[in-house]
Amino acid sequence: MMQAQNAALFLGQIPNPQTGKGEVNLEVAKMFIDQLAMIQEKTRGNLSNEESAVLRNTLSNLQLAYVEVSRGASSAAPAEKKAPECAPPEEPVTPESPTAGPEGESRKKFTKSYGAG
Repeated sequence: MMQAQNAALFLGQIPNPQTGKGEVNLEVAKMFIDQLAMIQEKTRGNLSNEESAVLRNTLSNLQLAYVEVSRGASSAAPAEKKAPECAPPEEPVTPESPTAGPEGESRKKFTKSYGAG
């Protein structure tokens, strides 16, 4: 949850406690989002269904927010030509899904892009 709060802070969703204003730092926000993705990958199969759902939903929401904020930043600064890319959402991992185990995975690990970076 701390990683998610930090990502939200640097996406401007939570006001900075010191200034009371929202701040945007996409580089730092991406670092926290990537850490959450790594945690999701490393804990796959070791979390309860509820924990897994919370992590998956949190990560998806932060990825979406990152794309939206980065698109807003690129339109605010047109001199920087940024081509936003949207990563496909992670498939939910359920016991009956064919990709629930490591042998069924075919996705690359830790090479995600959440937009302009």
